[in-house]
Parts: sequence; C-alpha cells; structure tokens
Amino acid sequence: MEEAKKRVGKYAASYVEDGMVVGLGTGSTAYWFIEEVGRRFQAGELDNILTVSTSDRSSEQALKLGLPLKEIDDVNHIDLLVDGADETTRQFAGIKGGGGALLHEKIIAEQSDKIIWIMDESKLVDQLGKFPLPVEVVRFGSWKVYDAFASAGMKPSFRKVEGDKLFITDSGNYIIDLHLEEIPNPQVLASEIKAKVGVVEHGLFLDYADIILVAQADGEIIKIERSNTAN
Repeated sequence: MEEAKKRVGKYAASYVEDGMVVGLGTGSTAYWFIEEVGRRFQAGELDNILTVSTSDRSSEQALKLGLPLKEIDDVNHIDLLVDGADETTRQFAGIKGGGGALLHEKIIAEQSDKIIWIMDESKLVDQLGKFPLPVEVVRFGSWKVYDAFASAGMKPSFRKVEGDKLFITDSGNYIIDLHLEEIPNPQVLASEIKAKVGVVEHGLFLDYADIILVAQADGEIIKIERSNTAN
C-alpha cells in the first residue's frame, strides 16, 4: 500500500494554495503530503505559505525541506490541515493516534478551517474498533487509569517501544491503547473516556474531517465530501 499512500499524499498537496497556513499531519501517508508540499515550495509554486506541524517528527521533515514552520500559538488560524487516519467511516467518525500524536493533532484540528484526511483503502471501515483506540494519559497515576479501563472490559495495554520501554508522547505523556474490536456508539464512548481523571485526550476524532481521500490499489482515489454524505 506504500505506493497508494504516496499517490494520495501527493494528490492532497494540490489543495494547498499560495498564502495559506497549512497544517502538517503525522504518519506514513502524511509524510508524502509533506514531501510534495516541500517540493512545490522549493519549485517556487508556493512562495508565501506558513506551516504548523502536529508532531516533532513532521516538524523535522518540514525543516529539512525548508518549509517555513510556525508554532500553533504564532498563527491566528490554519487554512488547511491534511492528516492521516488509522480508521474512518464514511460518516466522518475516525480513530487517530497510531503514531502517538493524537493530542497535538486534535489541537491543530480545532484551529483548522478545512480538514482533509488521506489514507489507503484498508483504513475505510463500516464500524470503528478493529484498530486499537489510543488514549493519552498523564504519567502520574497512569496505572489507576489502566485499572479503570480494565475493569470496564476495555482490554487496555500501555504502548511500548524498544521492548519494554513505555512510549512517551511529544507532550511527555503515556498512551494506553484500548483493544475494543468494535465501537457501536463513538459519541458515548468519547464522553465516557474523556470524563476519566488522568485522561488528557482520546483518539476518537468525530466530525472533524471535511474531505476524505482514499487511495485504492487500482490507482483510483475516492473522494468523500461531507456535503455529499447523508447521516
């Protein structure tokens, strides 16, 4: 699917216009979007853009490409955010945070006038839940939050890297992944999780995206627009 990710990432860059403040997403598909924006900037097609990144990883990539990078607090708004998703339905309910940047992604999304999600066809689903739901939690008392999720039957696991080392987000928090298998009512679950003391943010992104671009293996890119979706 790497070729599909590359294709849809580069295609999404065509939505970027000169003069925009552009939000740079995080992940393997967003990588190709940033690469194409960087190419267009270097070619002189985008002389007057600013970028805001959702993660340290994407910031490093943007700086290597010479893109003008600002902090979120240095801009009034973001014209366009292009980001990936780990799962999404056609009704614009999604799971994000597989790359660990869900908190920053949601903060950037809240400040964005238009949001495009890009992905390969494996990420488009009828119901959320097969992909583990990330929940960012503060380190203090994190095992108590874990126990609460376990008692609720949510099958939690701390995200780890390099064997048994706990993953730490760009904001210095832990991530607990919930292995739910299915999420029949995302809105109810989102409220339930956010109400738990110690939870910083969850990876349910509900009604954020305006456009979903899905790259198929046959080369076609499916475009799902909010105005054309009946709930």
